[in-house]
Amino acid sequence: MQVQNNTFLVTGGASGLGEATTRYLVVQGANVIIADLNQEAGEKLVAELGDNVIFAKCDVTSEADVKNAIEAGVSKFGKLSGSINCAGIVVVQKLLDKEGNPADLTTFARGIQINLIGTFNVARLAAAAMAKNTADSNEDKGVIINTASIAAFDGQVGQGSYSSSKAGVVGLTLPLARELQRHQIRIMTIAPGVFGTPMMASLPEAARTSLEQAVPFPKRLGNPEEFAKLVAHIIENSYLNGDVIRLDGAIRMG
Repeated sequence: MQVQNNTFLVTGGASGLGEATTRYLVVQGANVIIADLNQEAGEKLVAELGDNVIFAKCDVTSEADVKNAIEAGVSKFGKLSGSINCAGIVVVQKLLDKEGNPADLTTFARGIQINLIGTFNVARLAAAAMAKNTADSNEDKGVIINTASIAAFDGQVGQGSYSSSKAGVVGLTLPLARELQRHQIRIMTIAPGVFGTPMMASLPEAARTSLEQAVPFPKRLGNPEEFAKLVAHIIENSYLNGDVIRLDGAIRMG
């Protein structure tokens, strides 16, 4: 599959890793459906990037929102060739607080709902659209790229919801790839480490410096464009399927 002249849904595509992916794919000649809750940021990006991009306000946990985003893209660009799911939230809470009170169950469930169930919701609806495609010369009909995190493997204290939701995304990868082989659709997952996103920028400087120093090499935060480049490589490398790639500079969280 080629990036150029194909259409990709990017959830969370108006900021952070999603925005970098949107920008990179457009530069490589793709059409992009930016599916994001932040309408102002999404429309600003469309105004900047031009006719190869549309914005659809989208909650990834909503069947109607995701369907509408896909249908808008297919209507404008002809078909959907891939889905890159970058939408997600970070939930931080301990199982027990300092007084021994149990964690709030609603807060825990919100992380699971958006990060895991939202990912599954996007994958199922995108797959349904791509299954209708005519296979390309490499027999690809489509590709789904989900975003987990190194927290799926190296979860830290207070990351019960975040870590388990991202571990669930990892756990989806192989069974979905095995299922979708008959539809000629590939599934891959990227597990990013510490990246220079707006979320990271909100941390105190001392915390960011500490994270940078924890990366063996190179000793810095990841550049969101490096994530986007890996997305493009997965799209174009048809033998990548059913696996998880850590993109983390060899960091292992303590």
